[in-house]
Amino acid sequence: MENSLDEVRLALRGPGVGVLVAPPGSGKTTVVPLRLLGEPWLADRKIVILEPRRIATRAAARRMAFLLGEEVGETVGYVTRDDRRTSSRTRLEVVTEGILTRRLQRSPELADTGLVIFDELHERNLQTDLGMALALSARRRVRPDLRILAMSATIDAAKVARLLGGGEVAPVIESPSQYHPVEVRWAPVARRQRLEEHMAALVRQALAVESGSILVFLPGVGEIGRVLALLEGGFPGVAVLPLHGTLSAVDQDQALEPSADRRVVLSTDIAETSLTVEGVRVVIDSGLARAPRFDPRTGMTRLRTVSISKASAHQRAGRAGRTEPGVAYRGWSQIEHSARLAHTPPEITEVDLAGLALEAAIWGTADLAFLDRPPPRSLKEARDLLGDLGAIDAAGGPTDKGRRMASLPLHPRLARMVVDAAGHTTLACRLAALLEDRDILRGDQIPVDLRDRLLVIAGGHHPAADRRAVERVRRSADDLLRRLGADPTEVDLDEAGAVLALAFPDRLAVRRGGPGKFQLRTGTTAWLPDADALATEGYLVAADLDGKRKDARIRLAAALDPEQVASAFAHEVEEVVRLSWVNDRLVERFQRRLGGLALDSTERRPDPSPAVTTALLKRIADRRLADLSWTPAAESLRQRVIFLRGRFGDPWPDWSDRGLIADLKDWLGPALSNATGLDDVTAINLESLLRRRLGPSSKDVDQLTPPHIDLPSGRRVTIDYSGDNPVLAAKAQELFGMSITPVVAGRPVTVQVLSPAGRPIQVTSDLAGFWSGSWREVRKEMATRYPKHKWPESPA
Repeated sequence: MENSLDEVRLALRGPGVGVLVAPPGSGKTTVVPLRLLGEPWLADRKIVILEPRRIATRAAARRMAFLLGEEVGETVGYVTRDDRRTSSRTRLEVVTEGILTRRLQRSPELADTGLVIFDELHERNLQTDLGMALALSARRRVRPDLRILAMSATIDAAKVARLLGGGEVAPVIESPSQYHPVEVRWAPVARRQRLEEHMAALVRQALAVESGSILVFLPGVGEIGRVLALLEGGFPGVAVLPLHGTLSAVDQDQALEPSADRRVVLSTDIAETSLTVEGVRVVIDSGLARAPRFDPRTGMTRLRTVSISKASAHQRAGRAGRTEPGVAYRGWSQIEHSARLAHTPPEITEVDLAGLALEAAIWGTADLAFLDRPPPRSLKEARDLLGDLGAIDAAGGPTDKGRRMASLPLHPRLARMVVDAAGHTTLACRLAALLEDRDILRGDQIPVDLRDRLLVIAGGHHPAADRRAVERVRRSADDLLRRLGADPTEVDLDEAGAVLALAFPDRLAVRRGGPGKFQLRTGTTAWLPDADALATEGYLVAADLDGKRKDARIRLAAALDPEQVASAFAHEVEEVVRLSWVNDRLVERFQRRLGGLALDSTERRPDPSPAVTTALLKRIADRRLADLSWTPAAESLRQRVIFLRGRFGDPWPDWSDRGLIADLKDWLGPALSNATGLDDVTAINLESLLRRRLGPSSKDVDQLTPPHIDLPSGRRVTIDYSGDNPVLAAKAQELFGMSITPVVAGRPVTVQVLSPAGRPIQVTSDLAGFWSGSWREVRKEMATRYPKHKWPESPA
């Protein structure tokens, strides 16, 4: 490393940027910064080292302070989200990612800083990529003398050099490996064997046949706890210790500090590159890690268990060869290894980008350069979400609320909830802390209601609660309150749903159908077990769904009442009034809607209006005029006009179904101006309405086509105009004395001569000819059949 230091100094004195590639344990994290403190270009300014992890931040600061013979907080200090050890003498600060971002946003010139070092760049954390983009932008805009050094064990150095150099290529300094040889042994998990059992078996095997301490890589805290339980008490003189980010600083130090005893350290991937565990000669690698991935269940980024890359496996194995030849057991096969990715995908391509988009909006320029460009679709979805949360305006600039949100170490959803929860800040902070971490209730058939978790955080008991997780959430909630300058207050659990809606306005759900069946405001369906306490609630806010696009399972939620919904979404709720038919009733349906979600609905008979008239007219047209009250007089008038049009054409109107429907609005619409239902339609005097439609021609209708005729018997008979010719039907005895066939509109009436029983015995348009002709035969037959009736020889 000493030989490489001269090249690093030349790079920083000259172009001011450089890339240092050096293996783990070579001293790049702790030696290089110390050697650069005396550089003349640094003057009295600081070196800031960015470390991706809090535990590595503290460990690096302690190691450098030890090398200087000082305490942490003197020349070397550190700053993390929840801890700070610095003083006025501090010239070398190790900070976590979010700290650097906040400093750059507050003061882009970083006036007190001469060099920013990005350590472990190969991990490609989103915040590291963002911090580098902001630092490079600041260097171009306001601080051309700001030095930037990127350091990594395994990375595409040429790609980083092009980014740092802008139009040029930054110098790349490579330090040779100092590893001792490491023998790799393949030990895949047997079928149906649990990972934890397999890893514990490998530890027992290594303790029996190998010397030195053992570093075991496991994906997460849960696996570490289960392997620890399998190994505890089984090895006298061997300390089995956990190492992960959620441990207290004291417990972390116990695993990291040199010890004369043989140790088995069960670690997450934090020991892969950033930390050195002293005395390790054996590595046992599960080949798994928790990596951030966008989770559609929550709409945020969550940790998921994934297979590590070849580069990560190489890094882990190298931990066994720091001081002497070592052994690395890999819990997977060599064939599987060949199919793994060469490098870990950068987070910027895998996670939710809402936080990055908000920081970019606050930075305010379009010149941010990243090692890998954010996917356009993910970036658009992030900006859409920020707009919905009120963090950015229509032009994409940050709002005052957005700036307050960015000041909190939370996803923008949760930050918006905390910022906007006026009067319920403590509740919002506890909900945010709960949702940032793993569920504090573990096991099967745990309740969905977030209020159960809030009760535990407040000091209550639940048999499924994880004690350590509960303590972490309490600390996180208290930290948020301190950042806001707020004191803890009494929590109203009934407000949990309303407060949660601030973070998840798109996750409001209303019950549809039986218990446990819900519809989200996006229109998709969701469910929860019908035995759950929330299954019968009317409204929920779902904070965690299982990710299915249709019929998703709700895993975490809180309930709201109708008034809370109306209040929480007051600016988005719209009242929709629609007319609809319920069987034969026209009703006015008042509905409050939130996007695609119907909140509630009421019905009543509508008041008269043009819309009601239109609905009635459409109904009448659709049913081909059947809803009108066709009295015999109205039907007769219509038939006669149709007959006259067929006989003479214009100016007689077309009163067929098609003609009347085409003209419906003109002739029927005015009569419906005060109508509100079908009963008003049937009450209309249709004959009078149609006569008014005819105007003066109404009298001509009666003259040309009389509706009835008086027979010699004295009875008045209606003429049927429904066919091509008018028809008169009467019994023979009623026609006696009528010698001439009636004529209407110049056309003879067709006469149906009926028997005493009302059955047709003759149809004729020449009544006189009938009397003088075929009547004789008809008479004989009728006289025989109906002897009591008169059958004269000359009826005319």
